[in-house]
This record gives sequence, structure tokens and C-alpha cells, in this order.
Amino acid sequence: MATIYDVAQLAGVSPATVSRVFNGTSVSAPKADAVRKAARQLKFTPNRTARTLRRQSSEVIGLIIPDIENPYFTEMARGVEDVASEAGYSVVLCNSDAQLDKESTYLQIAIAEHMSGVIIATASEQSSLDEILGTGRPVVAVDRSTSYDIDGVVMANRAAGASATEALLSAGYRRIAYIGGPEHIDTAAERAAGWRDALSTAQPDAPIDELLRFATFRVDGGRAAMEELLALPEPPDAVVAGNNLIGVGAIQVLTEHGLTPPKLGVAVIGSLPFTTLSPTAVTVVRLPARHMGVTAAKMLLERIHGDEQPARTVVLRNELQAASAVR
Repeated sequence: MATIYDVAQLAGVSPATVSRVFNGTSVSAPKADAVRKAARQLKFTPNRTARTLRRQSSEVIGLIIPDIENPYFTEMARGVEDVASEAGYSVVLCNSDAQLDKESTYLQIAIAEHMSGVIIATASEQSSLDEILGTGRPVVAVDRSTSYDIDGVVMANRAAGASATEALLSAGYRRIAYIGGPEHIDTAAERAAGWRDALSTAQPDAPIDELLRFATFRVDGGRAAMEELLALPEPPDAVVAGNNLIGVGAIQVLTEHGLTPPKLGVAVIGSLPFTTLSPTAVTVVRLPARHMGVTAAKMLLERIHGDEQPARTVVLRNELQAASAVR
């Protein structure tokens, strides 16, 4: 099924221009003719229900994220804004702090302000999208999956956990711990599962439970869990950090204990936002956060403009940058 982006590409105009043509907004005659010709060629027909909803909506989309201080989410927001702006939409950025009540308030605002749609990284598995979906407005989930039949964009989280662990194993580390975010968040659980897969495959008798810690997805979570691991009778010789800020916290503690990588190996899922270490000292599994935002925004705009295909989930691949420093 052709989308507004297909029409725009064939006509040589922006998606916003295609939208204006079908919404009756003034567009130059040559551009309007090119759009209609492309639409006929592609057999593109705007959805009437979607057009009716758009007339009742502002050209604004909401982006709800759990932690505005995390560069991962701000990078993703940049991707959303780039696509939305090109299509003539504005983005309202909302920080839920991973709290259900704040998230619910922002969803209510999206409805009250007649936003055209919402992109959301949900606060937890208990997040409710019933009311906003009941209005007919499209919603796209990012970073975390939901139980709803909606579009989503996620990372290959289990593969990321496995890749980070395998890199440490290849570097000669053997007692590899894992620090993840809250266990009830699928991102954290899946990355931990990847660590478990790789470690148990290489070492069937590895003390998984002893080396596994779930914390917050923030610096303080990484610090607290790393202190716990170092206090074990037999501390780990390496650690996988389940996100960028956990990695920062873990490295801070290691530095304070004189165990700066590569003395104790570190692999981080997500690019480190700030560190005094050489970039060759830490293994990093890069997550394409900006591309996630771009992909989610395009999917949302397709829905806003009438795309009715079944819900789909896009899984983005990761890139491993192994540490070159050795113990």
C-alpha cells in the first residue's frame, strides 16, 4: 500500500506538500498537479476517517519519554523532531520520569490539545493507552514494547546483551557481572537475558544469580550495584552495564577503587555520554537512538495520513565497538 512518503518521493515534493494538497490547503498549481499525478500512478487514496480526524487536530505530535536527562532519549527526540518538522508538524516533548501518573497526565493533555498523535516510551508494563487510542489518534511505541496492537520501534536488546558479554569473554574476562535497569521493564530484562545466554553458553556453571543486579537506569543505580558486586567474597573481573548511565555510575565506582578499565573489564550498552577514560578502554554496544526517532516519526505520520496496514514492529540492529585496551 502506497504511503504519503511514496507520493512525495515520486512527485518530488515534501510530505507536508502532499498533505496540503489533499487537505485543500493552497499549493502552487505545478506542485499540486505533480502530487495528484503521483497519487494516481501509485493508486494512493487518503483515508477519509483520518482526514476528518486531522481537521479536528492540531499539527502537533506528543513525544513522551521517561528520562529527559538521558542523552539516549534526547538523541531519539532529535530524530523525531527532524522528521516532524520536515512534514510541517511541531513536537511537544514530555518527561514522565517513568511515573505512571505523570505519563497519564501527558496523555490527557495530548487528547485535550487535539494533538495528531503520540510517540511514547512507556513508564512500565502497567501504562494505559486505552483512552488516547479510543479517540482514534495513532500511537507509536519506542524503545519498549507494549501489550497494545500498535506500531513500535525497538532495539535488538537481547542481541545487545549477548554481544557485550561475548566481547568481554573474547578479551579474556571470565567472571562477568551484569547491571541492568528495573527488571519489570522489558528492555532491561531482554538485555539481561542476552548476557545470561552468552555467559551460560561459555560457562555452564557460571553463578548467574550471584552476578546479576537490577537497579535504576540512572547513574546512582550503576553506582549502588557496582559497590555491591565489588563487596562479594569473589568480585567479578568484568561487568556489562545495561545502559549508558548505569555505565557511568559503574565506572565512577571502579575508578574510586583503583579498578579503572581495563583492570576490570567494562562493556556498556549505549554510548557513554561522559567519561574521562580513553574510548578504547571500554566496549560499547552502540544503539541507533536517532534512527529510532526518525523511524517512529515516519510511522506515526503515515498513520496520521491514513495508513491502515496491520501494526508492525521495527527492530533496529546494534553496532559493537570492542575495547582495544588490555589488562
